[in-house]
Amino acid sequence: MQTSQLRSLTKKSSNSQPTVAHIVEHTLGCKWMMEVLRLIRKGTNRPGAMARATEGLTTKVLNERLTDLVNFGIVEKVAYPEIPPRVEYKLTDFGSRFVEILDIIDDLEEYR
Repeated sequence: MQTSQLRSLTKKSSNSQPTVAHIVEHTLGCKWMMEVLRLIRKGTNRPGAMARATEGLTTKVLNERLTDLVNFGIVEKVAYPEIPPRVEYKLTDFGSRFVEILDIIDDLEEYR
């Protein structure tokens, strides 16, 4: 990796968005974040369904992880004006590229 590329990973961008390196570190350091990304990627995009699909994942933690993913620009929250309210999460363009990291991790796990 070139020095300029390395510097750009460690600096915050001008609009105070976290760097990709920070996002990777935060995401890979949290077991629930990885699981939430896997669920969204498989098509489970409603919070209730995510909580039911993952034993041990509380609603509080799920909401925190989803908020982080939205703030990082990995997923977007889609709220439908219905009664009762319906919310879904989907990967952004950046998120689709970002989850390729999951493929690499899964490949490494199989390599071991």
